[in-house]
Amino acid sequence: MAKEIYLTNNLSNKREQFFPMDENNVRMYVCGPTVYNDPHIGNARPLVIFDILYKVLKNKFKSVNYVRNITDVDDKIINFAKENNVSIKELTEKIIKSFAEDCEFLKCEEPNHQPKATEHIDLMIEMTKTLISKGFAYENEKHVYFEVKKFEDYGKLSNKKLDELIAGSRIEVSDNKKNSEDFVLWKPSNDNEPGWDSPWGRGRPGWHLECSAMSKKFLGNEFDIHGGGIDLIFPHHENEIAQSRCANSTKTFANYWVHNAFLTMSNEKMAKSQGNIIKIKDFREGNISGQVIRFALMSAHYKQPLDWNDKLLKNCQNTLDKWYKIYDQKFETVNITDEIISPLYEDLNTPGYIANLHKLYDNAVNGRDDDKKNFISACKFVGFLTETKEEWLIYKKKNVSLTEKEIEEKISERNKARTEKNYQKADEIRNELLDKGVLIEDKDGKTVWKFK
Repeated sequence: MAKEIYLTNNLSNKREQFFPMDENNVRMYVCGPTVYNDPHIGNARPLVIFDILYKVLKNKFKSVNYVRNITDVDDKIINFAKENNVSIKELTEKIIKSFAEDCEFLKCEEPNHQPKATEHIDLMIEMTKTLISKGFAYENEKHVYFEVKKFEDYGKLSNKKLDELIAGSRIEVSDNKKNSEDFVLWKPSNDNEPGWDSPWGRGRPGWHLECSAMSKKFLGNEFDIHGGGIDLIFPHHENEIAQSRCANSTKTFANYWVHNAFLTMSNEKMAKSQGNIIKIKDFREGNISGQVIRFALMSAHYKQPLDWNDKLLKNCQNTLDKWYKIYDQKFETVNITDEIISPLYEDLNTPGYIANLHKLYDNAVNGRDDDKKNFISACKFVGFLTETKEEWLIYKKKNVSLTEKEIEEKISERNKARTEKNYQKADEIRNELLDKGVLIEDKDGKTVWKFK
């Protein structure tokens, strides 16, 4: 029997053993992108973290249904399109394509379903009608709002009382609301905005409603795990719980709520206001493998902030480079043991799993074929060693600013300096090559070089 899985459940604020509702149909929903701009490196963290959770669940259970939505109708999208003089269709299609390329770059598996909000408007209208009929929502001036005070468990996920939540957040101000804390389910659209016919006039859904409608379609009224970044706890996830439980007349919505912490830059939160946004595509279009980015995102526990810096990336690059030196595609992958995978069962302890990989590498570097198989299999399980040695070498070549001819000329210049016993100059040339990604070695009277 495989080791039990434990997760930190933000609904209870405790580490809990994971018990699925149905062991033959484990269900997980993760909030995906709002497609108005290219995803940044902070958005990459939940992509990788929940990809790993998906792999862990699949390793233990027969069937896992992983759903990650795409929000392709939202005020941010409308505003961005207007500001940049581009059509909404052109904008959303471009960002959806970019997002898919980011996921592939990061070595993330595709979820079972990636529903788009615009393809499920009818479900959102039906849920809104249900909430009105049950007395949890009201219409005013073609707007429909959820009346928060009608749901007594509001604030349970945030572990705060309603007054505290209102005081500590940006609440949308509107004269159409009965109460300041009420949130929008449906809003009217202007002629130049996306809109759909509804009982309340032409309009569009509120952001929170989208996830409730799509999770219901693909996972049912209740499911196992809901994930996302820690910034989504309030108001987004709190509102999802309220409208879903009230519409579906259930005692729960998702049993386990899992949230990853922020990424920081020089210990400052990554944000537009800080001017420190780095897009995933900046790396994708550069000279670095997605495995390096993935490794960096796994280097800290998902519950802890992760500071993003060049030193972190360099260390991850060097480790993977070392591992690739013993990678051989002839070794087929094998099942990894519970002992190796156990850190991931313990609340996705990725640093602990990486420590296990280092131990497996030490065994494999001068070990038997079985040791190499175990090491390679354990790496592949979390998305490492997924490129061939030749593909990995291409990244190294791209990072070298010299041509092969220039490298050979530098070596000849160094050999001449050594012949003239100008060892200081010879060392300077060696260090110059090293700084530019070229390592030279003197063997059997010859100087050979390789990419660092």
